[in-house]
Amino acid sequence: PLFLNQLQKDLEEVKELLTNATRKRVRDVLVAEKQKLELEIKNQPLPKPKDVAEEEKSSLGGYTVKINNYGWDQSDKFVKIYISLNGVQKLPAENVQVNFTERSFDLLVKNLNGKNYTMTFNNLLKPISVEGSSRKIKTDMILVMCKKKREEKWDCLTQVEKESKEKEKAAYDTADPSEGLMNILKKMYAEGDDEMKRTINKAWVESREKQYKGDIPMDI
Repeated sequence: PLFLNQLQKDLEEVKELLTNATRKRVRDVLVAEKQKLELEIKNQPLPKPKDVAEEEKSSLGGYTVKINNYGWDQSDKFVKIYISLNGVQKLPAENVQVNFTERSFDLLVKNLNGKNYTMTFNNLLKPISVEGSSRKIKTDMILVMCKKKREEKWDCLTQVEKESKEKEKAAYDTADPSEGLMNILKKMYAEGDDEMKRTINKAWVESREKQYKGDIPMDI
């Protein structure tokens, strides 16, 4: 607070004057003023403690970046998530925190080159063991080790991915094979580059022309 700051400055100046004062009367006045200021400072209300999370955030500095890129694989016992972060091995170990629950984990990397990094995985496909899970810091990489509760193969990492795959499969598994093929072509067209789009367009035009020619009676 501003007022407390002023009082402390006054006290410093009184102490400085005391070191130079030689006359008893002057010294007595300064000592009395010093005691008065010290009492005032002592009785000042303490600043309210900040919200802990806010204080932690302000001590971190920089801004927070969400990590979206990762790789993963699995063994019988673990699902392993690989997250690339340049220079992460230079940080103190406590700056890399991972909190696990049975179906999620979130990662916080504090103050790496002036930025903080976060990554959250919710709704993991299957339950994990919180006690058995951990993280390892390697050169330019963090490895998150999720201990499987049951030794079984995971088809994907999260429930959302599983549902998305099932919807995609349902779209292609139609009764009409040509409709299934059409869906695949539409997806390839939507996700393809310019070359892919040109190829699909050309094939489409040619197939339409063949159909059209086949419809024309031969005796015309």
